Amino acid sequence: MAPLPPPEPARLLETEASLAVRKLRFERNRLVLPMGVEGTYGMVRHPGASLAVPILDDGRVVVLRQYRFAVAARLLEFPAGTLEEGEEPLPSMQRELGEEAGYSAARWDSLGVMVPCPGYSDERIHLFLARELTPLAEQPAGDEDEDLDVLLLEPQELDHALASGAEQLDGKSVTAWFRARQLLGL
Repeated sequence: MAPLPPPEPARLLETEASLAVRKLRFERNRLVLPMGVEGTYGMVRHPGASLAVPILDDGRVVVLRQYRFAVAARLLEFPAGTLEEGEEPLPSMQRELGEEAGYSAARWDSLGVMVPCPGYSDERIHLFLARELTPLAEQPAGDEDEDLDVLLLEPQELDHALASGAEQLDGKSVTAWFRARQLLGL
């Protein structure tokens, strides 16, 4: 496969409106796209995120069942988190793995970067495979607004949940699981 061409940024004419909420910012911009089309486009600016696929020594996968208000449902997801200002992806994920799942990992492999919603957001999620896990002494607390349960699933159970629709998985977790399986030869 040929390498990706360099990005072709649009030319910003003006930012017509901007609204910041927590770590996100919504912008309405007048742009000239690389092909010459001029228009007004909405965009969510995101600081980026990290996600880990944690695998125990016995092969089970650490997964979270987390409530997501935007879809009013509990989804299966891998531990993940938004990057803090100035924070690098791996230290962010190491922190989040402890806070959300209650583990630390001695081995980290990159699974690359994914762009989940390029039609309206600049978010990039850095994906990792976390192995050689050690449970932390303290149970995970998560953030105040996080409602989650830590599950330990056999890879086949996670595959079944994904294939059957018995559980809803978010897109970043599906992509990360696919990449992890490729790296692990599953």
